[in-house]
Amino acid sequence: MYLPPYFKCDDPSVAARLMREHPLASLITVDDAGLPFVSHLPLHLREQGEGAFTLLGHVARPNPQWRHLQARPRAVVSFLGPHGYLSPQFYPDLARVPSWNYLAVHCTVGARLIEHAEVHDKDALLKQLIGDHEPAYAQQWKDLGTDFQHKLLAGIVAFELTVERWECKLKLNQHRPESHAAMHAAYAAGTTDEQALARWMEALGMATGSS
Repeated sequence: MYLPPYFKCDDPSVAARLMREHPLASLITVDDAGLPFVSHLPLHLREQGEGAFTLLGHVARPNPQWRHLQARPRAVVSFLGPHGYLSPQFYPDLARVPSWNYLAVHCTVGARLIEHAEVHDKDALLKQLIGDHEPAYAQQWKDLGTDFQHKLLAGIVAFELTVERWECKLKLNQHRPESHAAMHAAYAAGTTDEQALARWMEALGMATGSS
């Protein structure tokens, strides 16, 4: 990821927040023809210590991506947070062009497949995702019964992704403080994503035009 110093964030708590708040990730592997293959899927973040992360997820068994991970167990995972248009009108001068603000985390990962025989491990992984997104569904999943659960679990391939390296990018025009006040005002009154960017600006002390 292109990462100018003024957009780089080395704080693992910020990276973790972005991954948790925006769990629908892009898992990028290399297929047998040597081309990138991308799946979009929710991942569960597990923190292993200061700046150490593990990601848990699964794909449908017909999805060939799990075979890519089996043959070549390294991949890239991309999380995209809130994003929004950056208007030239945010600047006091006219010699500006449009751009786009966004928050993102990229992870280089090593993969371990949780094979179909490891039913308890796959069930535990699903319960982590249920806990992330709809805890009340846990009882309904339990009530489906063991036989039905095992049938569904057989239809997926689960995996554990150990994050070997991560990069966090907060592209919020930090290097142009003269744009911050107008940008924050516009974002605060804008779309859901733009309002989220406004809150990030506030957290970074950018809301009043200070750098």
